[in-house]
Amino acid sequence: MHKKTLLELSQTLRKREISSVELTRYFLSRIERYDSQLNSFITITPELALQQAQLADDSYKAGTADLLTGIPLAHKDIFCTLGVKTSCGSKMLDNFIAPYNATVVEKCQAAGMVMLGKTNMDEFAMGSSNETSYYGAVKNPWDTAAVPGGSSGGSAAAVAAGIAPIATGTDTGGSIRQPAALCGLTGLKPTYGTVSRYGMIAFASSLDQGGPIAKTAEDAALLLNVMTGFDQRDSTSLDRPTEDYTAHLQRDIKGLKIGLPKEYFGEGLDHEVAKVLEAAIKELEQAGASLHEIHLPNTHLAVPVYYIIAPAECSSNLSRYDGVRFGYRCENPKDLIDMYKRSRGEAFGAEVKRRIMIGTYALSAGYYDAYYLKAQQLRRLISNDFQQAFQQVDVILGPTSPSVAFNLGEKANDPVTMYLSDIYTIATNLAGIPALSIPAGFVNQRPVGLQLLGNYFSEARLLNIAHQYQQRTDWHQQKPQGFA
Repeated sequence: MHKKTLLELSQTLRKREISSVELTRYFLSRIERYDSQLNSFITITPELALQQAQLADDSYKAGTADLLTGIPLAHKDIFCTLGVKTSCGSKMLDNFIAPYNATVVEKCQAAGMVMLGKTNMDEFAMGSSNETSYYGAVKNPWDTAAVPGGSSGGSAAAVAAGIAPIATGTDTGGSIRQPAALCGLTGLKPTYGTVSRYGMIAFASSLDQGGPIAKTAEDAALLLNVMTGFDQRDSTSLDRPTEDYTAHLQRDIKGLKIGLPKEYFGEGLDHEVAKVLEAAIKELEQAGASLHEIHLPNTHLAVPVYYIIAPAECSSNLSRYDGVRFGYRCENPKDLIDMYKRSRGEAFGAEVKRRIMIGTYALSAGYYDAYYLKAQQLRRLISNDFQQAFQQVDVILGPTSPSVAFNLGEKANDPVTMYLSDIYTIATNLAGIPALSIPAGFVNQRPVGLQLLGNYFSEARLLNIAHQYQQRTDWHQQKPQGFA
């Protein structure tokens, strides 16, 4: 069952070859068997899952089931879930039981999907390797000595190992696409505002976006159909007609214009990863696409701009965690100031503290104009680069990550090197455009991700291209050994 796509699972349920309760028990048993090797889950919810599965079975009997009814999934532990711990991978929220559901969780429940549990993540989504979690590092199923990527590494590891059929993630600077690439999966960051951020604990509000982590482009499209839609509770949610992202998957890609940015294929890209991408590009060319060299001249600014804007927004968003209303509180504080200082000092990890300090500095009097305001101006230049490129080409292609998964601990003590692992993913968050990563091959038995970038609201086109590529290749069907 764990090798089936969502559509195959849906057909199996619809034909009554298996019940949702049986399917849910199957995946819960796989979690129990394999997750000790991966540490991909923070919280497992078997009782809730079986209750939801029984409701799904009742829907099938009543003839009211939707396409994804009864299919299990895992939620990144950044989405609030009513009555279930929502920790954001932090000691600060280790005791927080969410009093409501995030919109994404609501929508998945309304579609009849079954929540297996909450997946591990970098603390408050700050990290590129899933090593900053209070609950310990997640391991990559392809090689448990390697990182799975971050911050949605738990979701990616769970899907790659087949202990969850699909999972949700969030992407602030590549946190869906990079773990999808390092774990051999399909991961999509939608256009900013397409998926509601209500109940999704904020890291950097102008950059955060939820999306699916899946085995295939078709699976990602099916979950995206459920996740998207206007939400009046989210001031950044876009009020636009809903789409069926599966509608155009079968279209051929003859005549498609693919832009290859000179800046994405130069210094910094691993030579062996570049070879894998060259083969993937030839495959798309044989399918009828044409290739065009383009320039994104402000690409080199993306990392420094991101690491001013994201920490600035994080320092503002995380100011609410003060030991007063909810979350961790230090023991026996002397006074209010002592409680603030010790609660935050004891509950936040090193990476979160680092980014809060950077962000507070950038927003402080005398430095706001020099850093934060200037970063926002440069952000516009980066966005303009993409708009000029999309006047010449339909999509942009490049690497998702400069290398395959690195070893656990390899970059843990070098934050700057760690930050550079997101060099190809950050710019799309700054611009708010959609981007997708798909598996394209292997280097030293570790997966390589190919990234497709599109103009605003071009998710359907990106998924179509990815699906057509996956019809011609079998990289997405490869499974890590040891999780049969």
